[in-house]
Amino acid sequence: MKSVLILGATSDIAQAVAKKYAAEGWSLTLAARDTVALEPIAADLKIRADAEVKAVQFDATDFENHAAFYESLSPKPDAVICVFGYMGDQESVRSDFGEVKKTIDVNYTGAVSILNIVANDFEQRESGAIAGISSVAGDRGRQSNYIYGSAKAGFTAYLSGLRNRLAKKGVHVMTVKPGFCRTKMTEKLELPAALTAEPEQVAAAVFSGMKKQRNVVYTLWMWRYIMLIIRHIPEFIFKKMDM
Repeated sequence: MKSVLILGATSDIAQAVAKKYAAEGWSLTLAARDTVALEPIAADLKIRADAEVKAVQFDATDFENHAAFYESLSPKPDAVICVFGYMGDQESVRSDFGEVKKTIDVNYTGAVSILNIVANDFEQRESGAIAGISSVAGDRGRQSNYIYGSAKAGFTAYLSGLRNRLAKKGVHVMTVKPGFCRTKMTEKLELPAALTAEPEQVAAAVFSGMKKQRNVVYTLWMWRYIMLIIRHIPEFIFKKMDM
């Protein structure tokens, strides 16, 4: 039985991903900072999907203990999906560097820290798959969320380089770029229904993309073309737009 490690397993998207992989017969290791919230999620999957599920503690910003965390896993996963993220209030990050640092530490530094360790293991084994949940916000900096977007842009570039490095070793790396998604993180935002994905749609795209060894997956699909247009708006026009 193949096993998957889901990092940031209490998020809405991560829970949907876990349900999808459990339904497909994978064993799961669910990792999150809040183990109190994680335990009932793991218990529910064991009952509903009759899946093998472990719940373990993981803090994306506890960089010094990432190596020990990964070494403690037995067995080692066949696939790792990095789902954790943080998006604070844009007004707060303009004046509070603590919020800036948290945004970067969670969305970029923490992800790079743990995935470097995973990558080294997979490279030695010459097998495995990694998926990172980035964001369309990283495709171009916009005034509405440029701190978050810049961290996701860095993560997207990291995953691209990692994919280039590991391809020759038989390790697949996939970048997932959701647009709007209906989650707790966006519950206070007014989102256009036609452009907004449900967590289950993202989960289906992750599983399908990993199975087909896609390099970059946008969810919903139309975001690929929306962002293509946005990236090609001339800067002298773009800087005058209210985005």
